[in-house]
Parts: sequence; C-alpha cells; structure tokens
Amino acid sequence: MPDWIGQKRKRLLPGYAVLPLIFAVAVNFTVYGGAQLLALDLPRHDIASPLDNRLPFIPQFLVVYLGCYLFWIVNYILIARQDKTRCYQFFTADFLSRIVCLIFFLAFPTTNIRPDVSGPGFWNHAMRILYALDLPLNLFPSVHCLVSWFCYIGIRRNTAIPLWYRRCSCVMAILVFISTLAVKQHVVIDIVGAVVLAEACLRLGRIPVLYRTYGRIFDGMYHLFTLRIHHQHQRSQCHET
Repeated sequence: MPDWIGQKRKRLLPGYAVLPLIFAVAVNFTVYGGAQLLALDLPRHDIASPLDNRLPFIPQFLVVYLGCYLFWIVNYILIARQDKTRCYQFFTADFLSRIVCLIFFLAFPTTNIRPDVSGPGFWNHAMRILYALDLPLNLFPSVHCLVSWFCYIGIRRNTAIPLWYRRCSCVMAILVFISTLAVKQHVVIDIVGAVVLAEACLRLGRIPVLYRTYGRIFDGMYHLFTLRIHHQHQRSQCHET
C-alpha cells in the first residue's frame, strides 16, 4: 500500500475501525441475502394492522428510501471514527442485531401486500423496479429502519459531532421510517421492532465481556494484516535496491 494512500485512510478511519466496518457490511449482506434463500419456501405471515391499511401510498418517498444509503455510509464512518472502545461497542451491537434479525427472518418470516402500480408515470415505473428487485421478504424487523436508527443512536451522545448534525440524523432516521410505510415496503410493527432491537443491542454491546471479546478478535486480525503489509513493504524495498 503506497504511503500516501495509507495516510489518507488514517485520516478517514483509524486502523482499528477498518476491519469492523468491512465485517459489518459483509454480515449485513450475508444475513439479508442468506435469509431470503433459506426462507424462500417457508410460510409467511402478514402482520399489517388496520392502521397500515389506511396509510397512503406515496411513491415519491422512494427518494428517501433509496437516498438513505448515503446517510448510512456517512454515519457509519462517523461512528467508526470514535475511540476504540465506543467503536467496538457499536459494532458488537451491530453484529448482535443481525444475528437476531436472522433468527426472526427464519423463525417468523413475514410478508406484506403491495399496491398495484401498473399505471403510467415515472414514480410508478420506479416503484415497479424496486418491487421487482426487493421482494416482500425479511420484513420484521426492518433492516432499513434498524440501520437508520443505529446511524442516529451511534452518535447520539458523541459531543465531538455537532448537535445540529445529531439532530438531523434523528430526523433523517424518522424520515426513513416514514418512507418504508409510504412506499409500502414495511408496516408499523416492523419499525417498532427495529427501534427496540437497535436500542437493546446497543446496551448489550456495552457489556465488557462482549465488546472486549469482539475487540480482541479484530485487534488480532488487524495486527496480522499490518504485519503482512509491513513485510510486503520491506520486500519491495529490497527489490528496488
């Protein structure tokens, strides 16, 4: 790795945060995609309430529903930039939450009834693409809402981050909640489950035996990784001389 790349990476993320962040992304995709495959033929439950049936379909909220991916990237990097203890506590919580999600996706698969969007127009066309790509699976708890709430509570008490941004993160998370209902991807109980799970796992993640075990694993992995990079750098210098 060239020195200038390493220096820029360090300014963006401390070394101890790189592998936990990559691992979190990998676990998220593995749980979500793996659960879809494993539970594809299982019977599903529709847990929509009368309130859900009365909520309007507003396809324009697709902008928030898809735009939140940028929100996730920015805030997870901000969370990872915290001191090592808080970083490991958060990513321990993030990992635990995905394990719980996997259990629910397999033990209690849910689905919902989507509206007919066969009419013309840009928004209807965009919704048809979303519905084709994102099947009504893995709904309870909502991963969309889980990650969005983590983005807020992960920086909620971090005074190094401006208060206005922390408040905006809370507003953005709530807008994501609304968007999942407006585009009929989730129902109210999916959101409630996501918030409860995020808050519970964040508290579990602060248990010393859990986050310290998590930290030791990733400290060891990071040590091996940097040792290998150092040896490669030394060999390249020997070849140049």
